[in-house]
Amino acid sequence: MKPSAKTEETWELERYELHEGPAYSFDVGRRSFLGIAGAGLLIATSDGCSPVQSFGQGGPAGTVAARLHIADDGAITIFTSKVEVGQGSRTQITQAAAEELRVSVDQIRLVMADSSVVPDDGGTAGSRTTPRTIPAVRKDAAAARGILVQLAAAQWDADPETLEVRDGTVFESSAKRSVTYAELAQAAEAAEAFSQQLPGDVKLTPVKQWSILGSSVSKRNSRDIVTGSHRFPSDITRPNMVYGKVLRPASFGATLVSVDLAPAEKMDGVTVVRDGSFVGCTAPTSRQARQAVDALAARAQWDSPPHPSSNELFPYLKKQAVTEGEGRRRPRTRTKGSVESALAASKRKLSASYEVAYIQHAPMEPRAAVAEWENGRLTVWTGTQQPSRVHGQLADAFRVPPGKVRLIVPDTGGGFGGKHTGEVAVEAARLAKAAKRPVSLRWTRSEELTWAYFRPAGLIEVEAGLDENNSIAAWNFTNYNSGASAIESPYDIPHTQTRFFFSDSPLREGSYRALASTANCFARESFMDELASGAGADPLAFRLAHLAADRLRAVLEAAAKRFRWPERRKNSRPPMGIGLSCGIEKGSYVAACAEVEIDRTQGTIKVVDIVQAFECGAIQNPANLRAQVEGCIIMGLGGALSEEIRFEKGRVTNALFADYRVPRFKDVPRIETVLVDRPDLPSVGGSETPIIAVAPAIGNAVFNATGVRLRAMPMRGEELIEA
Repeated sequence: MKPSAKTEETWELERYELHEGPAYSFDVGRRSFLGIAGAGLLIATSDGCSPVQSFGQGGPAGTVAARLHIADDGAITIFTSKVEVGQGSRTQITQAAAEELRVSVDQIRLVMADSSVVPDDGGTAGSRTTPRTIPAVRKDAAAARGILVQLAAAQWDADPETLEVRDGTVFESSAKRSVTYAELAQAAEAAEAFSQQLPGDVKLTPVKQWSILGSSVSKRNSRDIVTGSHRFPSDITRPNMVYGKVLRPASFGATLVSVDLAPAEKMDGVTVVRDGSFVGCTAPTSRQARQAVDALAARAQWDSPPHPSSNELFPYLKKQAVTEGEGRRRPRTRTKGSVESALAASKRKLSASYEVAYIQHAPMEPRAAVAEWENGRLTVWTGTQQPSRVHGQLADAFRVPPGKVRLIVPDTGGGFGGKHTGEVAVEAARLAKAAKRPVSLRWTRSEELTWAYFRPAGLIEVEAGLDENNSIAAWNFTNYNSGASAIESPYDIPHTQTRFFFSDSPLREGSYRALASTANCFARESFMDELASGAGADPLAFRLAHLAADRLRAVLEAAAKRFRWPERRKNSRPPMGIGLSCGIEKGSYVAACAEVEIDRTQGTIKVVDIVQAFECGAIQNPANLRAQVEGCIIMGLGGALSEEIRFEKGRVTNALFADYRVPRFKDVPRIETVLVDRPDLPSVGGSETPIIAVAPAIGNAVFNATGVRLRAMPMRGEELIEA
């Protein structure tokens, strides 16, 4: 039995918004703020202030005017708080509006995440843009089209059903009359209608009638990206701007005891800022700012508390598990049937433990912000996936009304769930306030890999029993710390128990692409292969025997067919091996088949081939979806084989790309993607789920080639070296 989508989402959202870890704290004047280490920065204030719930000046919430503007020249502007971090939302939202307005995508201008003008559509996270924001944009655009057609009909005393819209113009064919959107929008009646609350019965264009959605429209600003003319947050400049740098603690949890500011204060053009434990510098160049902070670091004294190392992480997580209590951090348990009785009656029992390391998001563009104060008003340009949240953090941090804070989010160089917090924006604003000049603050790669939050590490313990027919009779699955998303087995098992325990994490944690579902899928699908081996069954046949004729079965069969699983399984010989896996997350379905080549003398794992089938309802942009699937596969290679945060004595020991190894071009295998279109089903997000099947498929292929089971992410090839 599969859990309901609502229940799964509830567990995931709790993890997304408030997952706790060591506090990231800062002071502004006499006010203390506590940023809980999670997907967002939860701010507790002394005067009860809270982040703003919405922003934007385009029109009242829930109206066409809040979303859409038609200029005198016919240009149509759409407003949204969603952001573009490489996943294609700018293009997809443009397509959605163009589809319902019956105009070309070139007639749409999209304004994203400028708090002074956009409505609050929520953050860009959890694959929610497709199932939530796209329908909202379509509804607003369809309502606008309906209003304009009604105005044209009234002007001509015609039946609205007889009118046709093409390229932003309303036509009455019988009378050979036409009027443009721009002309209709100038009427007072249009302004009044656009400001009214939307009716609940706005009809959207059926999938079978799509002409723009469903097609591979190219990315709207792709030329700017490839020519280098696009300005990312780290490229923003302002008149009279200086550069900032912040003094970082000596280790995790360290508190500043003392610091000698004099050496930095003597440097030409340098402004030194100290506000409680916050210390930073501004200077005419980033190099000078770094030199000034280096001078401070040489004379800073820190009190560093004890801190566990990555070598003792997994026993630590289990020991620190929160096994009792109420509230958000309570243990989570779901049961069906009697696992204990079923295990006792099982013909064969198996158990295993799986480990998942902390990893970083490693975006191409580390955190960056430019902050500017003018007449008591603050403007910040930064890259974030949560504009409303960061806007509220800035307003709270500086005790200014929300209307005096403007947050602008340029298209950003990568996020992957890692840019939900606003620390770089607050830091830049603090430096700018003290320097009385605009300040650009750019985190270094080392800062990004150390002080940004991490994907949670986890320990997963699994136990199962096979009955006399070699079917799974009992399933017991426990996750410590990495999260509950996709924790439930999709397989038909009569007796199950799943448990999740928060742990007191030694590192700051938060959202990541497909977050906990990657860990849970890795453990579950690896263990399914172990059970198949114990039952003497083919891994594909074993899974199909436990799956109904549903969407997961469909993608598994599609991937296996394209991969030619039976033939390759029969002919596979060391040093080659093949494996497969499948899973469900965010309402979408994925299956992957992988082939690896193992060098047991060198201890290396080379992924040669990956075939992945993916289904997320009706496909809105095939080319972009394919790019997202391929991006997930490549990103998944890193978590599967090489990415791992190492730390000792409260310090990250591999905080450079030379040591923290993300996939290189030479690591990329042949990739074949099978997109399963379901025009009969609502569209859901495609930027996360494809990552979850990568690691277990590779691990299962390694086992097929060597007979050795690797139960940790990343999988270490040195464990395969033959004596």
